[in-house]
Amino acid sequence: MKKIIFLFLTLSFLFSCSKNVELVSTIEVKNNLNIDREFETVEIDISNVNLGKGFSFIVLNETANDTIISQVVDTNLDGKNDVVLFQPNIKANAINTYKLLISKEKKDSVTAYCYSRFVPERTDDYTWENNKVGFRTFGPVAQKMVEDGVKGGTLSSGIDAWLKRVEYPIINTWYKRNDVKKGAYHKDHGEGLDNFHVGVSRGIGGTAVKVDTSYYFSRNFISYKTITTGPLRTSFVLTYETWDAKGKRIDETKHISLDFGQNLTRFEIDVKGTETISSGITLHDKKGVTNQNDPNFWVSHWETLDDSEVGTGIVTTKPYFSGSEKYVTSRKDESNHFLHLNVIDSKVVFYSGFGWVKSKQFDNQQDWENYLTDFSKKINSPLIVTKK
Repeated sequence: MKKIIFLFLTLSFLFSCSKNVELVSTIEVKNNLNIDREFETVEIDISNVNLGKGFSFIVLNETANDTIISQVVDTNLDGKNDVVLFQPNIKANAINTYKLLISKEKKDSVTAYCYSRFVPERTDDYTWENNKVGFRTFGPVAQKMVEDGVKGGTLSSGIDAWLKRVEYPIINTWYKRNDVKKGAYHKDHGEGLDNFHVGVSRGIGGTAVKVDTSYYFSRNFISYKTITTGPLRTSFVLTYETWDAKGKRIDETKHISLDFGQNLTRFEIDVKGTETISSGITLHDKKGVTNQNDPNFWVSHWETLDDSEVGTGIVTTKPYFSGSEKYVTSRKDESNHFLHLNVIDSKVVFYSGFGWVKSKQFDNQQDWENYLTDFSKKINSPLIVTKK
C-alpha cells in the first residue's frame, strides 16, 4: 500500500558473485504498529530501470535470506513496467530489509490468484477475485437490455459478491458452468456460489450522492480497462457516463484493485461535481445487524444468508471519513448502510468487501468486525518504506 520512488542505481554490484544476478536497490520496510502484518502490498518504482533482454526482477528477503513472490505492473499500459509489487511479512514494531535484484535465472511459475476480466459471454459483467473473495459489476449491454425490456438484463452500478470457499481461481470455471446450464453459479458445487442479491442496491461498495434526504447513483459502467492480473494484485478501471444527482452533474471513474490475502477491494475514485460521496452496503431484507465504528472509520452489516452467515463492510482512512448513515426505505433494494466520504482533490479512497462463514475465515460477527478494525489500523498507519 506504500510506494517508494528511487533513482536508478548503476548496476555494477554483482550479487552473490553471480554475473546473472545484479542489485538494483536495498529496501527497508518498517512496521510501526503493535501487531504483526501480512498481505499488505508494497510498490517499488522501477520506471527508471532499463531491464535487459532475458532479465526479470527478484525480491530477496534479506532478513530471512529467501526470495519472495513479486509481480511487475505496467500501470499506465504504455508497454513498460512501472512498479514491482511484493508483500512483506513483518512482526509487530519490526523492520525487514529486502533487496531488489534483476536476474537472468528463470523464475518459478506462480498462480494468478488475483484475476479479473470482462465477461462478454455473460452479457457484459466485469468480475474479479483473489484467494479469499470474488466480486462483479455490470456493463452497458446489461443496462440496455433492461431499458429495452429484454429478459436477463441488469440495471445496477452496485457491487455483487461471489461467495467462494476455495483459494484457487473460480471465475472462468463458474462462467463455463453457467454457459452449459444457465444459473449454475447460483448453486454451490463445493467451491461457493453467487447467492448475494444486489438489484439496484449498492451491493458491497457501490457509490451514491446524497442530496437533501435522498440518494442518487449512476447506472452501469460504460467502459473498462484491465491493468494487471497476477499472484499479488489485479487492477482495472471502470468509467461511468455522467449522471445526475438532483441537478448535480457527477463524473465518476473507478480505479479498482484487489490484493492477495485480503477480503476488501480497494476503490480509488476520481469524482467531480460533488464535495462528498457515499459508499453503501445493502441491507437486503433489513433483518441483519448493522454497526459503525467512527474511531476506526468503518461500517458493517452481518446477516444470515441461506444456510450460513456473511459479514459486509466498508473502511476508509481518516481524511476521507465523513460519518455514516443507516438508510431504510420501503423502496425495493434501496435500503443501504452508507459510509460518507470527503472528496479531496477530486478523489476518494475506500475499501469494501465481505467475509463468509462457510469459507472458514470468520466464525461470527465479532471476528468480522475485529478484521475491519485491524484493517483500518493498517491503512491508517501504512508500512514505512525507504531506500536504505
